[in-house]
Amino acid sequence: MIRYGTIAVLAGTVAVMANGKTQKSTSPTTDSEGTPGTVQGLVRDIACPIQNKKATSTDFNLECALQCARNGSPLVLLADDGAIYVPISESMPDLSQRERLMPLVGKRASATGTLYERAGTHAIAVKEIHEVTKK
Repeated sequence: MIRYGTIAVLAGTVAVMANGKTQKSTSPTTDSEGTPGTVQGLVRDIACPIQNKKATSTDFNLECALQCARNGSPLVLLADDGAIYVPISESMPDLSQRERLMPLVGKRASATGTLYERAGTHAIAVKEIHEVTKK
């Protein structure tokens, strides 16, 4: 006995196959090139600058950033121009950068490495990162 849900799935599959179109993957490949560079900004959790456009690299709630970081929110580098850089490792498979970043949460930092941009997302393969004082 064939159920109506099964018929709908089969019909959808046939329609996709008949269309004959395939979508090209936009995922980065291991041979994709980045650009060497340096990013300066604030090390913080990702949630606030995404949800609160008023949060900048100089105007932010330190206690909130620390609480979010301690609760496991992903850490990013919020550049002075508002761009959010996801820190990644220089190796594949990727290694977590959290241990390197936790002591810098709420502080200005300079990260040097390889910069990548894919579909509006910015990342930096961190070679070196250290705290900087704002001048």
